[in-house]
Order: sequence, then structure tokens, then C-alpha cells
Amino acid sequence: MCLRLSQEYGGHHFISSQPERLNYNSTSSSSSMADVSDSSIEKAEATIYCKLCLSDCPAPDTTRLRSCDCVFCTQCLRQYVQLAIKDGAGTPITCPDVACKHPGALLDSQIASFASSDQVKFYQRLKFERGVQLDPCKAWCPVLECQAVCIVNPSPESKPVPCPTCHSVFCFICKELWEDGHSCQQHQPLAVLPANDSAQAGVDADPVIKQCPKCGVYIERNQGCAQMLCKSCKHTFCWYCLQNLDGDIFLRHYDKGPCRNKLGHSRASVMWNRTQVAGILVGVGIIVVVTSPLLLLASPCILCCVCKPWHKRNEKKKKKKSTKESKATDLAA
Repeated sequence: MCLRLSQEYGGHHFISSQPERLNYNSTSSSSSMADVSDSSIEKAEATIYCKLCLSDCPAPDTTRLRSCDCVFCTQCLRQYVQLAIKDGAGTPITCPDVACKHPGALLDSQIASFASSDQVKFYQRLKFERGVQLDPCKAWCPVLECQAVCIVNPSPESKPVPCPTCHSVFCFICKELWEDGHSCQQHQPLAVLPANDSAQAGVDADPVIKQCPKCGVYIERNQGCAQMLCKSCKHTFCWYCLQNLDGDIFLRHYDKGPCRNKLGHSRASVMWNRTQVAGILVGVGIIVVVTSPLLLLASPCILCCVCKPWHKRNEKKKKKKSTKESKATDLAA
């Protein structure tokens, strides 16, 4: 559109045309202000809740795990990975969210991005050593100067295994050097007694170092109760008889048999622990029973709360689309 202005100067008429720039500039400025406000709102809303530090973090400061698609702030993941390398003994580093639906192990590339090169090398070494310990077809050469990995054929009977590096021969069962008339000592407990109790060691003396019945890793017990948790394979067992305690949440194993009253805690503390476990189970059951009809009644409200942010996002997208179309129309005009 143009403004046609008629002016009279000395009897002559002049007609001038001038583009209407005022309204167009005002429209473009208002649209740019709207875009800036929308972008600022989107930046303000682009926060992700981290389940490790329990706070909202900006999206650029977060990292998504490729194994399970869970998102945490980068600083928390860095501290978690470094602590897992330090105390994990080579175990796979999984998602820190206990409620993760796909708790896979972190990729080596992501572990390297959260830890230093020395820590990554240390973790790879522990991971390799743990793999050798858990693999029944592999064994370490017992020679201190060698420490090579030997391939063996698993067998319940003791047999000689040659080392391909130092050519020494050792027993597959007890890992001792093979000699003429060798007798395997694997089934005898490793008796390593404390120095202050060595003089009083008797029939009832129990060794302070034993092997995990599942993975064979040596474990030292200097104090605490007799319910042991292997740090390498997460296996729970009794220290005295090495029986599996993975499913014994009430610790009934220490009520009878040779391990009776050997848990290391008083009877009152054991009963209190069982009362707490039973109370938790009963409480969860009551909550499920009570909240089931309430959840059914509140399901429409829950669906509305879930769908409301989605509806707002759609409205924002439509608003941005209409703004772009109006801006394109104004430019064409």
C-alpha cells in the first residue's frame, strides 16, 4: 500500500508516493519480540530433573546414557562413574537409576568421557582380571614373575596345566605348582588367623580369609556379622558354612543347624530386623490395597495432568507456525 499525498506549491500540483513503512516495521518488531519471548520461555523450560542430585538441571548440562536412554546431569554421572571405578572391583557400571527399565552396562566410550585416562586403564585392568576369575576355562599362572592367563579344560579332578609363557606346570584345582605325588588342598579351608589369636588357635578357630563359593574370590572378614556379600559377584552367603543366603530375607538360616546363633547379632536385634522386614511387606500390601480404588477414581485427573503439557506444547507449535506464516505473508505483500 502507498500513501498518495497531494500538495500545492505555486499553483502546481505534485503527487508523491511513499511506502507505508511504519505499520510494517511495527509488525516485524512485534513478531521478533514474540519470537524472542518464545525462545526465552523454551530455554527456561528446557530443564531436566536429575535423580542423582534431585534437582532440575539445564539440558545442555545433562548427558543421556546410550544403553538405557536415562538422562542425568553430567557432573553427577562423572562422580558416579569415578566412584564405581574406585570401589567396583571391575564389575560392570550400570545405570544409577534403580528403577531403570533397561539397566544395561555403560559403554566404554562413555566411561572414558567421565573418567581420566589413568582411571580408565585401571578399570579395564580390573575388568579383565574379574573376567579371568569368573571364567572357568581360564586361570592365572601361579608364578609371581609370570602371571600369564592360561587356557584350561574344566574338570572336577585335579590335573596338571602347563603355562605357555614360563612353561611351568600347576594344578588346575588348587593353583599350586605340580610336583610328583601332588595332593590337591582345594577343599581344605584357607586358615589365616589373626596374630593375636594365633597362639590360642584351637579346634573352634575359624579362618578370617575364605573364598566366595560362587566366583572363588578371596574374602577377609575382620568384624561384623556372618552374612557375607561378595563384592565381585554380589553373592550372599553364610561365612561359616558357605551356604547360599540370597533368598533368606528373614535370616532363618541362623535359627537351627550348625550355624545357630552365629549371626553375630543379639537375638533382639535379629527379631527387630525381622519385624522391620515384615512391617515393610505388610505396609506395601496395605498401600496397594488401599490405593487401588483411589487410583481408579483418580485416573481421569492423572490422564489430564499427563496430557496437559502435551496439549501446551502443541499449542506453542501451532502458535509458532501461525506466526511464521503471517510473517511470510507480510514479506510477500
